[in-house]
Amino acid sequence: MSKSIKKIAVLTSGGDAPGMNAAIRSVARTCAYHKIECIGVYRGYDGIIEGDFKQLTARNVKGIINKGGTVLKSARSQEFRTIEGRRKAHENLIKDGAEALVVIGGDGTFTGALIFSQEFNFPVIGIPGTIDNDIFGTTHTIGYDTALNTVVDAIDKIRDTASSHNRLFFIEVMGRDVGHIALNVSVGAGAEEVLIPEENLGLDRLLESLNRSRASGKSSSIVVVAEGDKIGKNVFELKDYVDEHMSHYDVRVSVLGHMQRGGSPSCFDRVLASRMGVKAVESILEGKTGYMVGLLNNLMELTPLEKAIKGESKINLELLRVSEIMTT
Repeated sequence: MSKSIKKIAVLTSGGDAPGMNAAIRSVARTCAYHKIECIGVYRGYDGIIEGDFKQLTARNVKGIINKGGTVLKSARSQEFRTIEGRRKAHENLIKDGAEALVVIGGDGTFTGALIFSQEFNFPVIGIPGTIDNDIFGTTHTIGYDTALNTVVDAIDKIRDTASSHNRLFFIEVMGRDVGHIALNVSVGAGAEEVLIPEENLGLDRLLESLNRSRASGKSSSIVVVAEGDKIGKNVFELKDYVDEHMSHYDVRVSVLGHMQRGGSPSCFDRVLASRMGVKAVESILEGKTGYMVGLLNNLMELTPLEKAIKGESKINLELLRVSEIMTT
């Protein structure tokens, strides 16, 4: 393993996700293990442009593995989208002695990192941190498992009131482009139906499904809706449609929103983030750049950033079939 690199920078960018702090901790402690310096960049790419750095040691990252959010803060940088902004960022990294960069985030974060790396021949490695699990090249992104548990817990509580009042609840979860969260929690929470962007159920078929549930003796129902579902303009339009055609239901809507991003990371996410941090740093020390660390077949593997960005994260068809059977 080459140890010519003496200092590595790490940042978080885009939407926060539980487990990002565990990844920051892992990067810092892996650097300490290999006797190289680590600097944390505050507020994502804006922090590089402004030179907002702080040295991270094995000791000053203690006590953060269990915390949600990101201690380095996160932001989406407009200035970094310009060549002038990226040049200023490069100058600040060189001035501080940083020789490589670990970025924790989603496809937008990786796109910026790839362009930056190509323009200035600067080594970068990506760690996927997003609750949507919509990154190609890994079965799990950091924060996804925690978000699933958060949503299932919320649905369990909502079901108590749904069954008490014979209500139909539409529960909107995050997922603009993919339905990973919606599909998994619908099975895990025992929902009567799930609506995801990948499968257009259609309004008529939705009514048929709800009527079948009611005919089978169910007096209340839970329908999980990914925010990117294509049936209606939004979840409230779905409510209005069902109100109009199924007057016997008392229909309510619950939009879980940003609560899905919060909370202490699950054990799975803490372990995943720790493994990814080690792999990211050691990949840089091996001379690798332009890759994303991912979990494939329970092993840490590298996927080119360009492929991770352009690749499509596909829905689990076997789980979709399980969902259909479970709603019988």
